[in-house]
Amino acid sequence: MPVSQILNINTESKYNNFDASFTSKKSKNNDYSRREQPLNKTGVLLSSMAGVGVMSAVVAKKQGFSLNPKVIFSQSPKDWAMLKIFSKKQPNAKLMEIEAPQILMLASGSAAGGLVGGAVFDDKKHFKSKVRETVNQILGNVLVPVICVGGASMLYKKYQSQILSKVPQIANATAKPAKVFNKFLKVIPSAAITAAALVAGIVGGNRLSNFINEKVYHKHVDRKIKKTDFAPHVDDLSMAITLMAKKSPLSTAITRTVPAFLCVPGYQIGTHRD
Repeated sequence: MPVSQILNINTESKYNNFDASFTSKKSKNNDYSRREQPLNKTGVLLSSMAGVGVMSAVVAKKQGFSLNPKVIFSQSPKDWAMLKIFSKKQPNAKLMEIEAPQILMLASGSAAGGLVGGAVFDDKKHFKSKVRETVNQILGNVLVPVICVGGASMLYKKYQSQILSKVPQIANATAKPAKVFNKFLKVIPSAAITAAALVAGIVGGNRLSNFINEKVYHKHVDRKIKKTDFAPHVDDLSMAITLMAKKSPLSTAITRTVPAFLCVPGYQIGTHRD
């Protein structure tokens, strides 16, 4: 075979190999470009915390607390608005109140922060599912339970004397154990009413959010209550205790945990994928 033909065959073989290699790399690059953006859960958590933090500052400002850094850092941390708890030594000291309206504000901040974080730190194709989860979280995990527990609290306070008059008590209780037991018996009605209202709110809110999502997105939604959904309900329980109980170090200490637990709905919104 002539040398020229040998060279020509080798040259064509090299060009063919190069072309196949280039096509393969181009295909791989196209596949890589189609891969979805990885979810940054840390970023979503921080954005949810930021949303709660902003609304916490708004709540504090509305209740007359200073947001001036000089004023804040001139105080002991235990005297900060978000950390200060009730003290029997200073029963008239100003405390930051976190009740139903404030919980809704904090939850809205958490949801907004989680939704923004989900848009920034996750693939855009999952954004609609996060919007649907926002409805589930705000209605099912916050708004409806808060309304149910708040309504139950108002009814309980209205008929508290009649209800407690039906609670059995140890007669002529002078010993400390007997007194403690009598107090425990008086707590049972409020605890039972709170639990019933909370369960009704969680179940009703979940069904309502499913119904609204179906009507808006024309897609059958049957979102069940999951184990991971119970974390946000801690704030509902905290709120219920503070609504039912008298002001005390315990009730105000529980109240101070509400903003932290309310970061959970925002996190679940931002990380949600269908």
